[in-house]
Amino acid sequence: MLVIVVVLLAIGGDRVGVPVPGDREARSLPLNRANFSRLVDGTYHGLYEGGMYKWRRNECDVTVTNGKVTISSSLPARTGQGECQGEMLYERVIVAQSLQVDTISGATLTGKAYLQCVENALLQRSNKIEPQRHEGRKRNTR
Repeated sequence: MLVIVVVLLAIGGDRVGVPVPGDREARSLPLNRANFSRLVDGTYHGLYEGGMYKWRRNECDVTVTNGKVTISSSLPARTGQGECQGEMLYERVIVAQSLQVDTISGATLTGKAYLQCVENALLQRSNKIEPQRHEGRKRNTR
């Protein structure tokens, strides 16, 4: 029995079944408001605070050039899995030119936080993402 408890704790089992503040928020991030086909060239800073305790806080710089997105983290280099996950997700967004990418297995909520940071950058008022216009049907004016 003691062996099972030690193994569970070693793999993060201390959180099994225990809701962590901020998880509900991260699960519900929509990530569907940025229209990649209507981006304006420029560099934009994104920030996601990451819930009540800011465990998933991250920042990034998103550059749009000729309608194509590139992303770089603007936090100081961190060691560990978190930085690697962010860089992997940023690469997936760059390749797909979309926020609708697979997150990292086992780190879905943290991955969504990184993606929300990118979306926050793209949605800045300074990006001037124009709402889709409805032209309506043209009348025949003979």
